[in-house]
Amino acid sequence: MAIFLTKESKVLVQGMTGGEGMKHTRRMLAADTDVVGGVNPRKAGQTVDFDVPQCLKGLGGTPITVPVFGSVREGIEATGADVSVVFVPPAFAKAAVVEAADAGIGLAVVITEGIPVHDSVAFRAYAATKGTRMIGPNCPGLITPGQSNAGIIPADITKPGRIGLVSKSGTLTYQLMYELRDIGFSTCVGIGGDPVVGTTHIDCLAAFQDDPDTELIVLIGEIGGDAEERAAAYIRDHVTKPVVGYIAGFTAPEGKTMGHAGAIVSGSSGTAQAKKMALEAVGVRVGGTPTETARLVLDQLETERDVTHS
Repeated sequence: MAIFLTKESKVLVQGMTGGEGMKHTRRMLAADTDVVGGVNPRKAGQTVDFDVPQCLKGLGGTPITVPVFGSVREGIEATGADVSVVFVPPAFAKAAVVEAADAGIGLAVVITEGIPVHDSVAFRAYAATKGTRMIGPNCPGLITPGQSNAGIIPADITKPGRIGLVSKSGTLTYQLMYELRDIGFSTCVGIGGDPVVGTTHIDCLAAFQDDPDTELIVLIGEIGGDAEERAAAYIRDHVTKPVVGYIAGFTAPEGKTMGHAGAIVSGSSGTAQAKKMALEAVGVRVGGTPTETARLVLDQLETERDVTHS
């Protein structure tokens, strides 16, 4: 019941010894993520103790000791890590992703925001040449509830289930996870809202379509660009599972960047209404609010259940 991230995933944290890295590594460990090491060339050979008694590894109140490696390659060689979560400042993000890709990491989750677009273009292309899947930048990461959590998504607001979620917005990811907590999720992926991202709506739609334990897909988009229109075309041609959508930004003024760097509209291009129409034209039910979107999910699941039992 997962895409991209499972309980078998072994996670390195680039920037683990910084303030954000420490805080969120502790939260990932508390969600039973197998964090096998941090990366900081200046602290190679050191260890960091995390007091997370509520997680499986920390039973009995024993701190979890995580080693710090001098490079991603050293971390992979020592631990077999296949995922890296990047918590480094914007100026160093390009080098961090290139290092992870060169080392052969399978999945790089780039949490950092404020990365220059030309850097994102460069390291996205480089990661692709190395066979590294990149999620982000400027994203909350991804979580497979009950298995693993790579990033900053709260782990205690939902449970394992049969809904797959892909979202541009971190906040809306959390809200839909909470509103649908009684149903639960296979995997929730926050792809980020920058103009250039590694993993797209379409990538996640394809993976959820192939995941036998994902019954329904929730797609959250926002104003700006044409990613949702392209996703609609992909759904029309390739997705047989029900999809429910929500587009953030119906009240956004024309020509203004709203929140995310990619959320800018011009004329009718990139508007919430245009995206809603494109999705509805291929059979996607689109909510007017996050709460309405959650109700549509529940209605759709009930409909699917009635059809199955009829």
